[in-house]
Amino acid sequence: MMQSPGMTIPTRISLPGNGLEMVADAYGDPAAPPVCFFHGGGQSRRSWAGSARRVAQAGYYGLTFDLRGHGDSGWAADGDYLLEAYGRDVESIIRAFDRPIALVGASRGGQSVLVGGSRHADLVRLIMLADVAPYMVDDGVDDIRDFFRASDSGFASLEEAADALHAHLGQPRLPDVSGLAKSMREADGRLFWHWDPRTTAPEFLHPPSEGEALIDAARRARSPLVLVKAELSEIVSDESVRQFRALAPQLEVEIAHGVGHMFTGDRNDAFADRLLHHLALHLPL
Repeated sequence: MMQSPGMTIPTRISLPGNGLEMVADAYGDPAAPPVCFFHGGGQSRRSWAGSARRVAQAGYYGLTFDLRGHGDSGWAADGDYLLEAYGRDVESIIRAFDRPIALVGASRGGQSVLVGGSRHADLVRLIMLADVAPYMVDDGVDDIRDFFRASDSGFASLEEAADALHAHLGQPRLPDVSGLAKSMREADGRLFWHWDPRTTAPEFLHPPSEGEALIDAARRARSPLVLVKAELSEIVSDESVRQFRALAPQLEVEIAHGVGHMFTGDRNDAFADRLLHHLALHLPL
């Protein structure tokens, strides 16, 4: 079947967040049911491109958003990068569509869709999370904090940035590092990840209020809720899953075998197979 350009080549759009613009790459027919993707902290909307293309090819409208303070979305003028602020951005996007919608998120993006999506059960037909839960393993969170802190001073080259990413993710080092350029910005002769440095301030990296917001969100969630847990997750343990189920009895849990927390990365086509199954059940065409 011949594919239209909109299924493979995205259209850049922007929607209002909570006091800032949220930029997205959009795939497929804008009149189709929307499936909105949100990346993890320190990533960009391009992280979900593979899955967004797949859902567009299946007949949905796939949109991959830059979180606030990331990529091309607005930086918070008031410096607010608490989880509730991310959740309010998701709520703004839900209201902008004002029709049945599915939300997908990894890591920080998953937290955001749980907090924001749990307030709109009338419109949110599916919340699908990639390795994130209200209760997380502190040591794994500390590893993420360490990566962000180590990045604060920037990098002398793309090769140096690639080495840091390889050490953090534990995945094979990129043979061609040129693609990292789109995820970076230059300042004072050094390269920095394309996010607002304030997003990684200590007060925004897993403060007590974050856990409280996630617990409250899980309790009020009424939409179908799916967690894809990484088998080797450093963040979500079996106990995390048990506690999540106690808060949200409708939770379905699937296991992504042989992978760690950042398993969606930039190559998430396999995740799309799981997603399409649940879309057919909860947001049918």
